[in-house]
Amino acid sequence: MNQFVTPSLVPTMGSLIHLPDVITFDYAAASYMENGGNGKFLPRIIEHFHGRPLASIFPFDLQQMANVLYPDVKNSTKNRQALTPARAVISHGYDRGWCPLMRLRRFKEEKPEAKKPASPLWLQLFARQCDKDGLQHVAALILFMAFTGARVSEALRLEWPQVDLANRTATLLRTKTSENSVRHLIDGLVSRMHGLRETKGKHTRVFRFKCRHSVNERIKAVCERADIEYKPSHECGRHAFATNAMEAGMDIKTVMAAGGWESIDIFLGTYVNPHQDAGRLVADRFNHYQFGANL
Repeated sequence: MNQFVTPSLVPTMGSLIHLPDVITFDYAAASYMENGGNGKFLPRIIEHFHGRPLASIFPFDLQQMANVLYPDVKNSTKNRQALTPARAVISHGYDRGWCPLMRLRRFKEEKPEAKKPASPLWLQLFARQCDKDGLQHVAALILFMAFTGARVSEALRLEWPQVDLANRTATLLRTKTSENSVRHLIDGLVSRMHGLRETKGKHTRVFRFKCRHSVNERIKAVCERADIEYKPSHECGRHAFATNAMEAGMDIKTVMAAGGWESIDIFLGTYVNPHQDAGRLVADRFNHYQFGANL
């Protein structure tokens, strides 16, 4: 038997029959994929470690591999496309008793640029410009997302049978996190949607658009005419819902439930930002409620 087993980069089911004397990275990767592992980014990594014993690969080797394969990309890309898939193969090897457990330090990722969601004033100016342009369905769409937390894809799928204006609700079908989700409508949005229904004609979709890219193009054109900063559909919709609800005093879990978020880590990391002068704000709030009056 050969010392190293070097299966093809994309092995076929049933290729792993005999256990080799020395388990290579190639062999472990093949086993990982045959047992349901994601092989999307593995071919280049397998080629890099071709024929190398799995137990001889250490964290330094993985970081070096990432730098060699992806020299001119962000650390987040190196983590996602190099370290994560390679570590998955080695973890699979550990589960099978082929190598020791590895503790791998990821590359430090660049802090993403903070995005500014649409404020209530921005939404008001945007809707006013839409009314001037005769684009009531565009205004209604943006306000629907901003005040229900609906994703643009969910809003575009909304059809009139799922809307109950009498009870001020809309049911989002086939949402990302569940089969359906009921969203409650504010008074001004109900009024606008009444106007859309009266002029819907043959349209079964509430907001008429079929493509999110068309939505962003229309938003950009309206922003230019209104002389306001352009904000894509997520920033003036779902992101605005989360931020404005928090600033209105709602607690985190209530906002998450209302907008259909399930991961608190994603919600806190994306939508919850501390006040610029957090210490002073808390102290002033303590003073307001006289918590220290009798100290």
